[in-house]
Amino acid sequence: MIELAVHILLLAGLVISACMIWYLDDLISAAIAFGAFSFLLSLEFLMLQAPDVAIAEAGIGAGLTTAIFVIAIRGTDKKDGGASE
Repeated sequence: MIELAVHILLLAGLVISACMIWYLDDLISAAIAFGAFSFLLSLEFLMLQAPDVAIAEAGIGAGLTTAIFVIAIRGTDKKDGGASE
């Protein structure tokens, strides 16, 4: 019963973080929300007894990809996702 509740909380967190990625205007904030999404996804993989996939998702998805996004965004002049005028 507790395992089902944890699955439901993780899936709700995935939906919330995905909506945050979609609606955030600040690109750095969206990249951090993407890192949170990847971390929650790796926890879900761990709950589904796939530790090798969970480690890969945490290392590559939550760690490396988020860091690359943040470095790339900081290297540009445009900091928000809106249309440039």
